[in-house]
Amino acid sequence: MLSTNSSVPALAVGVSDHASPFADSAQSFSQSHQLELFIGPLLDQAKYVLYFDENGPKLYQTGKGAPGPISASFLSGKNAHRMRHGGGKGQLVAKAVGLNKGVYPHVLDATAGLGRDAFVLATLGCKVDMYERVPVVEFLLQHALEEAQSFNDMEIAKIAQRMTLQYGDAITKLESSSEPVADVIYLDPMYPSQEKSAAVKKEMRAFHDLVGENLDDHRLLSAALDNARYRVVVKRPRKGKEIAGQKPSLKLEGKSSRYDIYTIKSLSEL
Repeated sequence: MLSTNSSVPALAVGVSDHASPFADSAQSFSQSHQLELFIGPLLDQAKYVLYFDENGPKLYQTGKGAPGPISASFLSGKNAHRMRHGGGKGQLVAKAVGLNKGVYPHVLDATAGLGRDAFVLATLGCKVDMYERVPVVEFLLQHALEEAQSFNDMEIAKIAQRMTLQYGDAITKLESSSEPVADVIYLDPMYPSQEKSAAVKKEMRAFHDLVGENLDDHRLLSAALDNARYRVVVKRPRKGKEIAGQKPSLKLEGKSSRYDIYTIKSLSEL
């Protein structure tokens, strides 16, 4: 977690009141990660606060001019919109993993974040196993996943049931594996700060604050190439450099992002 020279902690946990249905979850998370827990209104208890109100958990940045909160949900917002109006298998991420070839590969998303791309792939029929190593991000994603899996809309529940989430570093899982773990391994590592624009998303700023720079992309790519059956897909900024200078077999470019595809063997063999 982020360290700070000021007396304000980097991350704390808060809950609106003792009677909140989320009080136990807040206490459990704070104890597991040795974080301060407070009861009451959200103020400036830390630079970032995982705060539970009647609508569930959100990650807030505090202080003057702070952006709005970060949350994860598959029932509303951008995820729900993409499910119904996202463009189906014509989306670049779908093409990148090979869904345009008439197959439904088993995907391991090694850098799940808030689960947006994983949800798109699950919506289109893929089984997706996710890994997330940032505790507060994994917590938000797990909450969203459990909420969707038990939702009374069977379509959303079935999609969410195609998704699994594990807390931890995917590199450890991949480097310890003696055989391929998925048909396609999907990587969306945090972009290096020098490649970012002023309009970078608020959640990416928060993740960088909480975990620092991502310095092991080359290890992650190497481990993925050793453990994918058919291909590895890496999401990058459109004009960003390849990881470790390793040239992909194919590139798919969008307006702001690019998908580098490293082919191991043809998906037609799936």
